[in-house]
Amino acid sequence: MSPILQANIAVGLIILASIAILIFREWRWAVAALAVQYIGVVILVGQHWPVEMALTKMVVGWMSGTALGITMLGQKIPEAERSWPSSTVFRLLAAAMVLMIVYSVAPKLAGWLPGVPILHAIGGLTLIGMGMLQLGMTARPFRVVIGLLTFLSGFEILYASVEFSVLVAGLLSGVSLGLALLGSYLISLSSTEEPV
Repeated sequence: MSPILQANIAVGLIILASIAILIFREWRWAVAALAVQYIGVVILVGQHWPVEMALTKMVVGWMSGTALGITMLGQKIPEAERSWPSSTVFRLLAAAMVLMIVYSVAPKLAGWLPGVPILHAIGGLTLIGMGMLQLGMTARPFRVVIGLLTFLSGFEILYASVEFSVLVAGLLSGVSLGLALLGSYLISLSSTEEPV
């Protein structure tokens, strides 16, 4: 399979998964979409890094999703988590705006940063934009951590296109796992607090 076709498939997976994370309110779907999103990240990062190094991104991402999922298993989901159909439409429109911005900015970013192909710029900027959008729409710890992991995945795609450093890759993996563990702690802490 050609690298361009692989990159197109990866960008498609990234776009669909990041929109699914934004739209679906059920945490199980969000964790599944996060796993699919990391598959797209691995495909794009694997075009610049050795396969073994790229696969660490997927392992760390799936471990982060597993930690969040195990924490959410014991939680009672409040009724406020259910959303109106109009909020889904709003999220779709916001995601469409982010994608329009990404597709207009990505060619310039690919020109500014040497070695960043246009599809990698689209994938990285999509994850950064969708992560920021997720962070701006919620204050729930689970959603905030998912937004931060999405944002960090986008940065990792752009970083992998520019530089190869085992030390920084390990540091970014540690940050991802740390975010997941901190999010798991905050989720369990928020469920034990009694309303005043």
